[in-house]
Amino acid sequence: MTYFVRFVVLFSLLSSYHCAFSSPLRISPEELNKTLNSSSFIILDVRSLKDYKKGHIPGALNFPIDLTYQNKQLNGKISAPQTMQNLFRTLGLNVNTPVVVYDNGELADAARLFWVLEVYGLKQVRVLDHGYDQWLRLHYPDSIKIPQVKPSNYIATVNNKHLASKFTTLLATRNTNQIIIDARPKAAYTGKTSTARRFGHIPTAINVPSAHNISYTNGIAGFKQLNELGNLYRNIKKDKKVIIYCAVGRVSATNYLALRELGYDVSNYDASWKEWGNDFKLPIEK
Repeated sequence: MTYFVRFVVLFSLLSSYHCAFSSPLRISPEELNKTLNSSSFIILDVRSLKDYKKGHIPGALNFPIDLTYQNKQLNGKISAPQTMQNLFRTLGLNVNTPVVVYDNGELADAARLFWVLEVYGLKQVRVLDHGYDQWLRLHYPDSIKIPQVKPSNYIATVNNKHLASKFTTLLATRNTNQIIIDARPKAAYTGKTSTARRFGHIPTAINVPSAHNISYTNGIAGFKQLNELGNLYRNIKKDKKVIIYCAVGRVSATNYLALRELGYDVSNYDASWKEWGNDFKLPIEK
């Protein structure tokens, strides 16, 4: 093989890889299907084990989203390091493992797992836009086979840059260099509805409902394009630290993903309004 031919082959391979992962944090069903036979990344299905067993993207491993909560009925607090360490090892995950995450297409659960994986140090995580339902609509392959996994030696570390707490959120209410975003619907933000005993929102928070990150084409959900997301968050300066919350740190993860893709320094307050709204020592606004 001549040098020129080798160069052309190598360029083609690099170009196809770049195309497959052309968005830094998202991948389309079409793009994933083209690289499905690659062994260079792990696919994680966040749906329930029951749904996973009925059919999933070939090669995907099951990571039910409920495993990311310490106690979802209480609040959205993220699962403890030891729990995540055991699970990550079982799934063969390490901090440098390239990962693609998907849900049924609502995108909130996939976005939450994206955030959880980043909190626990993974550096190459992407979300499948449109999710599994669209995958099936496109007649791409599915499987009921559960892959064998070589366990990893992952050691749990928490990246606090992406994880906000009650304390850090309280400090942010007093810091003009930080922005708090309430990702709940407007009715919850204005105090008309609440999942907690108190009604209202965290002081200084602005309202950007999570639904504003999503667009629909023929009834199919997908994240908005970068220029649309940029317009949505145009009034938030990128030199500000951003903290996001919702009811249980689920739908706010869509805001987290959008802002991460736009290059913001952002963290998700995991316990969210379920914790803040039930703590009568903390301030609220309506």
